[in-house]
Amino acid sequence: MKIALVVPGGVDRSGSERVIPCLLWLIERLVRSGDEVHVFALGQEPRPGRWQLLGAEVRNAGARPRRLRTLAGLLAEHRRGRFGIVHAFWAGAPGVAAAAFARLTHVPLIVSLPGGDLIALPEIDYGLQLTRRGRFWTCFTLSTAAQITVRSEWMRAEAAVIGVEATCIPIGVALDRWPLRPPQRRGAGQQLRLLHVANLNRVKDQETLLQAMVRLRERGVAFRLDMIGLDTLGGAVQRRCTALGLDDHVVFHGFMPHAEMRPWFEQADLLVMSSRHETGPVTAIEAGVVGVPTVGTAVGLIADWAPDAAISVLVGDGAGLGTAIEQLAEDEDARMLLAYGAQEAARHQDADLTTMQFRRLYAELAA
Repeated sequence: MKIALVVPGGVDRSGSERVIPCLLWLIERLVRSGDEVHVFALGQEPRPGRWQLLGAEVRNAGARPRRLRTLAGLLAEHRRGRFGIVHAFWAGAPGVAAAAFARLTHVPLIVSLPGGDLIALPEIDYGLQLTRRGRFWTCFTLSTAAQITVRSEWMRAEAAVIGVEATCIPIGVALDRWPLRPPQRRGAGQQLRLLHVANLNRVKDQETLLQAMVRLRERGVAFRLDMIGLDTLGGAVQRRCTALGLDDHVVFHGFMPHAEMRPWFEQADLLVMSSRHETGPVTAIEAGVVGVPTVGTAVGLIADWAPDAAISVLVGDGAGLGTAIEQLAEDEDARMLLAYGAQEAARHQDADLTTMQFRRLYAELAA
């Protein structure tokens, strides 16, 4: 089948920098299955460009007007050979361009939502539903879609509350690239190693995470927290960490290519997440694959997996998050049981299953 994937970015020509690994895993598997894949990126590079990636043709709109450039590229390629399906990732700019194309050509549209499309969090200026323009374009995209998908049952339920019917298809990990590793028992008296993988921003809510670390310090837990992710807040989280007296416990590593992250997952005892909203995160699946359980706020996959494969607490509850971590620090048998549960959940949501589910959906809609 000839497939158009419309994405904001994440498909850099390097294949390693500025990429979304789970998107690359999907592209690779679609091509391997014999599909003809064309990727339309709105903002991968500042200038228009075209390159091959994992057997797919990538076109980058680059310069404004990006949505119109993307639409023109879709129509031009469609004239060379009809697309069987168009699949947009996000209801924002990629979804708008894909929806316009679908309306003009009657090619079935699938929209996969990352989470922020359907919500409004004015206190942190997050969500497409905050503005009239955002609500209009989201409605335009979703009303055109033949199918809407989300990554977690929690997100599917959230969508249903506002009248959006969606199908849950988790975005899994490529086990040939990120192989299974049995959970490792933590030695007696060993320092607790915590890992947080997320960009530093207000929706990931690192303030709540730091409050949890304060709780651990006050309770006398020996721990180290490694934080990996791009800083979008100009050092605010680091300054807050210093103000709370946590510099001896917390290490900021900044952005790190995905290929370099595996050792950090393997040496961790727990992945800790504090998001205010989330449809994944994929990092919980990656951690589960290497036998590391997640403790986090009750959103996305973390809410789905709790209590057997993850521990969840209320959003914004730093003390509760700290207490949950402390309990696992003191009960290694409970942590190991959670680790095996996380690995079982993660290996049943791998990239092969993701691709199979999407291909089945493509075939149904194209027919």
